[in-house]
Amino acid sequence: MLKRFTISLVLLQLALSCDADKGELLYSNSFGNPENVRNWTMEGPGKLTFENGWMTLYSPNETMHHVFWCPQEFPNSFIAEWDAQNLNSEAGLAIVFFAAKGMNGEDIFDSALNRRNGTFKQYVQGDIRSYHISYYANAAHNKNRGHANLRKNNTFTLLQKGAEGIPTESMSIHKIRLEKHQRQITLWVDSKKVIHYVDKDDNYWKTGKIGFRQMQWSRFRYRDFKIWALKPTKKYD
Repeated sequence: MLKRFTISLVLLQLALSCDADKGELLYSNSFGNPENVRNWTMEGPGKLTFENGWMTLYSPNETMHHVFWCPQEFPNSFIAEWDAQNLNSEAGLAIVFFAAKGMNGEDIFDSALNRRNGTFKQYVQGDIRSYHISYYANAAHNKNRGHANLRKNNTFTLLQKGAEGIPTESMSIHKIRLEKHQRQITLWVDSKKVIHYVDKDDNYWKTGKIGFRQMQWSRFRYRDFKIWALKPTKKYD
């Protein structure tokens, strides 16, 4: 009983600490119905269904990988949170792209940029730049990888091999928290810190868009996506 109480107290303290860093709410989306995402952009043959307050993202007949982009651009420092639940533990991969812009600062939907259709190379070696974290990794060709990766694009540079994100066999609901504090990037799954890295390159990526990517075998559902500005009093840790 004492051990359970101690764990609960630690989780409460962590939650209060995280909430203390949140500034202005920049974006909020329950993902509860199609109208909520009518301004989002799907690249690749991804399909959406909505039930019981959740948005499910998948590719019919596991045809092809896909990326679903939020229309809003976010600042150099932010906190993003969302709930995610895996619905197919046999295979899949879930990624979040962030700080995504054209290589010359264009919006990623600028007509001067090449069109994208979900093919991975277009995102990691094409004419847009971003960071991405694979917080669920169980690809059909690389089963149960056991760790998350933080990469910097468009050079597909591995910045950090982190801890395991969402466990391969887990079909529970998980809280994902992504914090970008200028050049410092941290991602938690529930209370577990999975990625913690400072990009010391002078040419680190700053503002940009956020998108969810899944491989063709993936079937995840999402809810309660929110993004806050990071309070200027927050310090690097």
